[in-house]
Amino acid sequence: MLGACLLGGFAVLAASIAVVITIGPAGLSVGDVYAVVFERLGFGNADISRIKEGIVWELRLPRTLLAAVCGAGLALCGAIMQSLLRNPLADPFVLGISSGASTGAVLIAVLGLGAGAVSLSAGAFAGAVISFVLVMLLAAGAGGGTSRVVLAGVAGTQLFSALTSFIVISSADAEQTRGVLFWLLGSLSGADWADVTLCGAVTLVGLLVCLTQSSALDAFTFGNTAAAALGVSVRWIRILLLTITALVTAALVSAAGAIGFVGLVLPHAARFLVGPRHSRLLPTTAVVGAVFMVWVDAIARTVFAPQEVPVGVVTALIGVPAFAVILFRMRTSR
Repeated sequence: MLGACLLGGFAVLAASIAVVITIGPAGLSVGDVYAVVFERLGFGNADISRIKEGIVWELRLPRTLLAAVCGAGLALCGAIMQSLLRNPLADPFVLGISSGASTGAVLIAVLGLGAGAVSLSAGAFAGAVISFVLVMLLAAGAGGGTSRVVLAGVAGTQLFSALTSFIVISSADAEQTRGVLFWLLGSLSGADWADVTLCGAVTLVGLLVCLTQSSALDAFTFGNTAAAALGVSVRWIRILLLTITALVTAALVSAAGAIGFVGLVLPHAARFLVGPRHSRLLPTTAVVGAVFMVWVDAIARTVFAPQEVPVGVVTALIGVPAFAVILFRMRTSR
């Protein structure tokens, strides 16, 4: 059943990517998209103009693939966070990673730290990692435990959000403020093949590592004591998976900005499809997240064309009602 579900999911994902690339004023067809991809892979020649080929290969394909990778990675991280913290409302940003990445990006964009040698993505990645380290140190100093990790994440989020706001208000001009705001809300407009390669590799490694610990994640469902009784090294598995979650989220945020609610909502949709076992849940969550983000990005760049809407705005508009449904289900299940 899992194999059939994943095969169907990958087919839907491939079809979605091909269809989404054709959406826009260039007059492309699904056949054109596949022809360009096959030509670049060394199979035949694409009988279309070089302009259309450039639009597919250099602009829309890397952007759409990055959207798929971001959706898969953020949804995967959400599933891991919800299992480790035993909280159905947890998502990757509960550790303050998004706020830290925002601060790092703003330091580069507004203050010009690094004298041009440090890119916006590198600054965001560094800020995300620093934020994660500080949150984990704070949680350890408070005695550890899932509840303290959540509280430390809330404190870290508020701290770095305040730092970002202070830097923008005190140092940015009007043009910089608009650019930073757009990035903070999530944007895939600057996607290139380097972003796709880096984020894809990090997400794939994260997925493989998490799959090796799927039985341990199943044990965490029953609590730390039960997991330890089943032979799970609770402390080290938690450190490993939280670190993987932080690194994956940091890489994605550094490339695409802060995209919320994906890690919150999509794991619940995957559980509805395949159940709670993590050997099934994790790959299904990744595929569902990828398909979701591909279409969200299509909506973001076309609904108000030529004006582009940040993808984080679209995910929030979809995610908030879903969040309300989850809260209502939690209330009625008690």
